[in-house]
Amino acid sequence: MQYSQKVLDHFMHPHNVGKLENPDAEATEGSPACGDQVSIFMKVDENTHKIQDVKFLSYGCASNIATASIITDMAKGKTIEEAKKITWKEAAEELDGLPPVKMHCSVLAVDTLRKAIKDYEIKHGLAEEDKFSTDKIIEELKKVIYPNVGEDIVSLKMVKYVGFKDGTAIVDVEIPKFDKYRDNVAEEIREHLEKFKEIKDIKITM
Repeated sequence: MQYSQKVLDHFMHPHNVGKLENPDAEATEGSPACGDQVSIFMKVDENTHKIQDVKFLSYGCASNIATASIITDMAKGKTIEEAKKITWKEAAEELDGLPPVKMHCSVLAVDTLRKAIKDYEIKHGLAEEDKFSTDKIIEELKKVIYPNVGEDIVSLKMVKYVGFKDGTAIVDVEIPKFDKYRDNVAEEIREHLEKFKEIKDIKITM
């Protein structure tokens, strides 16, 4: 697998590694059982809402560590409004690109950053907890990357139906039986949806 020099640099010498004492906000996404996990801790100026300091802990591959490193670099010094506009594609570009099969690491890093920002906003009365709906499921599916091309399955129009009834999330994805990434996509969908307490069961049809 070909990595850019910038990815290798951030992997071997990651920036902002560690855990902040008494952070103003924090978040963890992913799972070691599934291969990748990122935790982000932030100190935020209460008056300007600028991110004064941000650190991360990571469990996973080179891309996972590198993307968490670059994301914390990009977020530091920005206001929370500016930081939550950072996209996973911008993070990948800052690293001079990622292999398509590793794009999900960039999504994970950005997702964790946004969750930490949301944690800060809720604690300071700047936002409320999101109400769960089908729209929330669709937003999560936008974070599921089809490894062959490094794009999300919603943008690729692979998602044909999304439903939620009586605690069951229903996702219909169009992907051929012979596709070698079929099981990988299903696993990613489950990983993204299992974290919601509102979802008791997940039914994926392909």
